[in-house]
Amino acid sequence: MSIEQADAIVVGAGLAGLAATAELAEAGKRVLLLDQEPEHSLGGQAHWSFGGLMFVDTPEQRRMGVRDSAELALQDWMGTAAFDRPEDAWPRRWAEAYVDFAAGEKRAWLHAMGMRWFPIVMWAERGGYLAGGHGNSVPRFHITWGTGPGVVAPFERRVRAAVERGLVQLRFRHRVDDLVVDGGTVTGVRGTVLAPSGTERGQASNRDSVGEFEMGAQAVVVTSGGIGANHELVRQNWPARLGTPPEHMLSGVPEHVDGRMLGITEKAGGQIINPDRMWHYTEGIQNWNPIWARHGIRILPGPSSLWLDATGRRLPAPYLPGFDTLGTLEHIMGTGHDYTWFVLSQRIIEKEFGLSGSEQNPDLTGKDLKLVLKRVLPGAPGPVEAFKEHGADFVVADRLPALIEKMRAVAGDGVLDADTVTREVVARDRELVNPFSKDVQVMSIHAARKYRGDRLARVASPHQILDPAAGPLIAVRLHILTRKTLGGLHTDLDARVLRADGTPLPGVYAAGEVAGFGGGGVHGYRALEGTFLGGCLFSGRTAGRAVAAALG
Repeated sequence: MSIEQADAIVVGAGLAGLAATAELAEAGKRVLLLDQEPEHSLGGQAHWSFGGLMFVDTPEQRRMGVRDSAELALQDWMGTAAFDRPEDAWPRRWAEAYVDFAAGEKRAWLHAMGMRWFPIVMWAERGGYLAGGHGNSVPRFHITWGTGPGVVAPFERRVRAAVERGLVQLRFRHRVDDLVVDGGTVTGVRGTVLAPSGTERGQASNRDSVGEFEMGAQAVVVTSGGIGANHELVRQNWPARLGTPPEHMLSGVPEHVDGRMLGITEKAGGQIINPDRMWHYTEGIQNWNPIWARHGIRILPGPSSLWLDATGRRLPAPYLPGFDTLGTLEHIMGTGHDYTWFVLSQRIIEKEFGLSGSEQNPDLTGKDLKLVLKRVLPGAPGPVEAFKEHGADFVVADRLPALIEKMRAVAGDGVLDADTVTREVVARDRELVNPFSKDVQVMSIHAARKYRGDRLARVASPHQILDPAAGPLIAVRLHILTRKTLGGLHTDLDARVLRADGTPLPGVYAAGEVAGFGGGGVHGYRALEGTFLGGCLFSGRTAGRAVAAALG
């Protein structure tokens, strides 16, 4: 078997792999870019994303009246990450470098490639703790014009231009099974050539072998993504602090996000750190029109929906919609049930429900200004109304007793208590009689509307859920939705994969989710949101530039 040679091999054609490949090619290096999926899956998981990016102190923020700074962002990051392990030394340094990037050249770098952003900056992961704790102190979530595909496009263009110049060779349906190690140095990869697949993007492709391959290079860059679709691996690494792993989970990522390269790189001598740190959403709903198996969509909630556990009890503060994803997950798993409920009004769903994913936001993804403008008009966005009509987790009624009966029918386990639900809804509604309140959630609604972006397009005017003028009533069953891997391959600030003794494993680098988005866990225990795509870009760029410099 002949061994194809290049200066560098990049394993994984997602966003981090494209960023690394683009940097290598622009430095004049010859690159083999491999992926186990068909060519139409170029861009990987990033294609399906909402396209949110964290920036710090941007023109978009300033136009919305937001005062941000690198110092405030770093305070938020460190309070959120809560680094507390010896192996967090490199992740902490990656975090400092990333915040500098987000507050510095990140926006100008992407803007120069043609990327643009929705003018209203969103406020994700609001925290609900003290100033030094978890969460974003200010809105930082910038939605890319074009969503996930709009983030991928500039890097795909750069890579395809390099293909035209003869510097990059694309090798799809090439699954890496081993890193080749010679004398302690990684010198290439070997694996299986998979049969062609005619499946659509996101659908599971076959794993039929039609041959084998081996390739050699001076450096291998692993950018293969996380473990989100491998529920067995998710449960295997599930931390005790988050309770018992859910019996039922939805997948927020396609099935090719399988985590294979983590074990393969570890076998070659690389170290995995923080495998117990992971990021799963608590507001997942079953996709009524699924693309992949167990396909779930995340609701991007505003702050007004009443959040109840499976029995009907209200979730305690600060476990409010959009405040603390993992804190809420920990609380839910302590209830003995792996699902919860939103109870809300039609007025709330129209203003506050967004859906994560490029395919769920055709206006932003298609850069259709007329459709975008409809977001500020009465009525819920079309994809939201489609879920309300077709989604298995949605129920609608004019009166609360009828709504509760429908909720019980959907759950089918008999644990929802009608009196408890009624008591929680009525108690919440009594707090809306005045423009002030002792209820933390109601206080947060009033506070949110002081931010221009929330008042315009994100937070409904305060009202009683049972007000007939705001109806009908809606309930949504929420599932645990797998998504991101926060731990991964241990790397230094040059993206070199480290061995267990802390020294670099010669010849191998890692970037993106497989490296915990840098360092083996740049986010620590929690994330600020808008930091996943940006982490792929920053770590991929870092890896590409470091390899190019090392090769000379």
